[in-house]
Amino acid sequence: MTALHLSAGFSDTARDGAHAFRAILTAMARPGTIATLQTAPGPAPISPAAATVLLTLCDRTTPLHLAGAHDSPALRNWIAFHCASPLVAAEDAAFALGDWAALQPIDRFGIGTPEYPDRAATLIVDGHDFDAAPTRLTGPGIRDTAALALPEPQAFAANHALFPLGWDAILTSGNRLAALPRSTEIH
Repeated sequence: MTALHLSAGFSDTARDGAHAFRAILTAMARPGTIATLQTAPGPAPISPAAATVLLTLCDRTTPLHLAGAHDSPALRNWIAFHCASPLVAAEDAAFALGDWAALQPIDRFGIGTPEYPDRAATLIVDGHDFDAAPTRLTGPGIRDTAALALPEPQAFAANHALFPLGWDAILTSGNRLAALPRSTEIH
């Protein structure tokens, strides 16, 4: 392993992890809100925000799927050292990391069951374009309406139609993050 695999985690694990967890939780509770994180870098192509999400939410009990360019030896080694998450096929993932195109087809990810809707996957869409044309959002955690750029609004609308089933999404790029739970309605 190179020095990057052994470094680039949180400098103060407890404090940095708590701040990151709060930012992720706030983004999930307030869809359409874009948070700027104090981030921990990982090896290319992962963004610092996505690396911070993995360091905060993933451990040896959270199956992770890597898609496209994110499925690289350097990132696999970094994850093994920092998170120890088992790397799995898409249908077995609790979390999936990749850019939107690499995560396709999204119907291969778990959406939960009527008895256990919480067993759905969370997609970490890395390299997201926050500056693209926004889509109008309504639902829990949103006063009136919110706006957020989405890579494919129709896919998010179809996912919402499955509620209470469906996947959740965390959008990352650079040191920015937003989240879109399945309960959010897309207009």
